[in-house]
Amino acid sequence: MTSPKADRRQVLLLGAGAVALAASAKLGIAQTAGETESHGISAFGDLKYRPGFPHFDYVNPKAPKGGLFSQIGPSRQYNQNFQTFNSLNSYIFKGDAAQGMELTFASLMVRAADEPDGMYGLAARSVRISADGLTYRFILRPEARFHDGTKLTAEDVAFSLTTLKQKGHPLITQMLRDFVSAEAENEATVVVKFAEKRGRDVPLYVAGLPIFSKAYYTKKNFEETTLEIPLGCGPYKVGRFEPGRYIEFDRVKDWWGANLPVGIGQSNFDTLRFEYYRDRDVGFEGFTAKGYLFREEFTSRIWATRYDFPAIKDSRVKKEIISDDTPSGAQGWFINTRREKFKSPLVREALCYAFDFEWTNKNIMYGSYDRTQSMFQNSDMMAKGKPGAEEIALLEPFRGKVPDEVFGEPFLPPVSDGSGQDRNMLRKAIALLQQAGLQLKDGKRVGPNGERLTIEFLIDEPSFQPHHMPYIKNLATIGLEATLRIVDPIQYQARRDDFDFDMTISRFGFSTIPGDSLRSFFSSNAAATRGSNNLAGMADPAIDALIDKIVAAGTRPELVTACRALDRVIRAGRYWVPQWNKGSHWIAYWDQFAHPEKKPGFSRGAPETWWHDPARAAKADRAG
Repeated sequence: MTSPKADRRQVLLLGAGAVALAASAKLGIAQTAGETESHGISAFGDLKYRPGFPHFDYVNPKAPKGGLFSQIGPSRQYNQNFQTFNSLNSYIFKGDAAQGMELTFASLMVRAADEPDGMYGLAARSVRISADGLTYRFILRPEARFHDGTKLTAEDVAFSLTTLKQKGHPLITQMLRDFVSAEAENEATVVVKFAEKRGRDVPLYVAGLPIFSKAYYTKKNFEETTLEIPLGCGPYKVGRFEPGRYIEFDRVKDWWGANLPVGIGQSNFDTLRFEYYRDRDVGFEGFTAKGYLFREEFTSRIWATRYDFPAIKDSRVKKEIISDDTPSGAQGWFINTRREKFKSPLVREALCYAFDFEWTNKNIMYGSYDRTQSMFQNSDMMAKGKPGAEEIALLEPFRGKVPDEVFGEPFLPPVSDGSGQDRNMLRKAIALLQQAGLQLKDGKRVGPNGERLTIEFLIDEPSFQPHHMPYIKNLATIGLEATLRIVDPIQYQARRDDFDFDMTISRFGFSTIPGDSLRSFFSSNAAATRGSNNLAGMADPAIDALIDKIVAAGTRPELVTACRALDRVIRAGRYWVPQWNKGSHWIAYWDQFAHPEKKPGFSRGAPETWWHDPARAAKADRAG
C-alpha cells in the first residue's frame, strides 16, 4: 500500500479530527483553535495507515500466544551492553544495562515497521498538533495502566519526558535539545512544547520514549544503577535473570495494549530471553547445543563454515537469508581526531590506503560483504558523482573552508589488487605520510618533534582480531607501529564513552528520514559530550550548518540533497577507515517458530511478529 496523496490525506485527517473532537467533548477535553488532530505522526505528514486501521499489514492477527523465544541480542540502546549487564536502568549514563529493558515500557506512540517513519498511537489514542508545529497535545487512552494496576496519566508522561531531558543518557538529552517542556493539562492530556526550528524527528523521538511511573520514582533515585526491577507499563515485565548471563522477560497476560491496532499480532511469546556470551565462537556452540533458539549470524567465517551441524542436516534447525531494506549506514575504524597525532587529514587518508578490503573480504570473510563508502550507504542520501546545482547551493558558503574535493567527486576508498599488500596503495600511503611531515627514522614514522606515531586499536571481543592483524602488518610496512588491545566489555564501554582510544570499530545507521539524531554522530557539541556517538570527534562548522539544513528541510527531496552535501563534507574529512556492509540478515533457528509470509521492510520482524508453533516443536523433538 502506498501513502495517500496529499489532498486525500488532508481530508482523511480532517475527518479523523472531527470524530476525535466529538469523543473529546464527551471527556471534557478542550480543543484549541488551529490544531489538527491525527491518529499518527510522521516527519512529513505521510501516513500509510488510515484512522481505524485494524492492525499492521505485516502481522498475523490470529497469531497464538505462548512459548519461548531466546537469542543473543542483535542490538543495544543507550547504556546497554552486548556482552554483560549489571543494571536494569537502561536510560542513564552509568552502568551496563540489560538488553530488552525497553520491552517493559510503553510509549505514547510506536513505529510501523513497513514505512519510513510513521508512528501510531499506543498510550496516546491521538495527538493534536498546533498550526506552527511547536505544540503537541497527546490524548491518552483511559485503559493504559502500569503493571501494578495504577492508571497511566498525563502526569506520568510529563514526569518521564522532563526527567529524561534532565537526567537521561547523553544520547537522550542531546536528542531532546529542542524539547522545551511537558505539562499535564488534565489527567488525559499532556501538552508537549518544542523550540522554534525544532528538528523534524524530535516529536517522533519524544513520542517513542518510555513512560515511567511518577509515583514509583518519588521513592526511587532515577539516576541510580540498580538491579531492582522497575515498575513498567509495556507488554513484558522482567522475569528471572542472572547478571552477565541471561535475562528473561515475561509477557503481561492482561496487557492493556494487546488488542490495539498497534499491538495485535505482536508480543506473541510468553517469554523472551536474552543470553550473554563473552566470545562469539562460544556463543555459536551454545546455539548448536540448543542453549538458545534463534541466532542472527554476524561472523562470515562461522556462517560459511560451521552451519553444517547435525540439527541443520536433519532440518531441526532452519537457516535463512532475509532482506534488510534499511540503509546499512556506516561501519569502520573511527579515528579519534581529538588526539594531536590524528589532526592531519593526510595521516588519516594514509590509514585508508593501508587497509586492503579486497584481501580481507576474500580471505577472512568469504566474499560475503560489499565495501562501505558513505555514512548513508545503500540509500538515496549517499553522495555520488559531482554535486548538482542544489547541492552546490548548500556547499557554496563553505568554499575555501572545506576541501576542494567537496565540489567534485566524493572520496571513494581505494580498491586493491587483492594481494594483501598492494604496493601502489602502500606507496600512496607513504607519500601522504611524508606530505604530512612524518619522516622515516629507524624504520618508524616520526613527526617534527621526533615523536613516533603509534596506533592502538581498541576492541572488546576476539572475533575481530583476524581483521586487524593484516591491517597492522600493512601499517608496519609504511612505518606505523600499531597494536591491538582487547579489553573486557565494561572497560571498553567506559573508554569508548570517554573517547579514550586511538581507533575503534563501530557500526551505526540512520532512518530513511534522518534529522536531529545526526547531531549525536557528527556535531561539534557531540564531539565534546561524553557518551555521544561522535567517536571521531568531528567538530566542523560546515558539518554543523549542513545538519541544520537537514533538520530544516521541508520536503523529502530537500532532505536528500542536504544529506548528500553532508556526506561529501564528512567523506572529505577522512574521519574513518570504512569497512563493509551487506543488505541482508543471516538467521538460523530451531524449528519451533512460525512467522507471517510478509516481513516488514524496515525490521527483521523477529521476535516481534513471530510465534511459537507447538506442532513444529514436537516434530523437531521427535527428529532429535
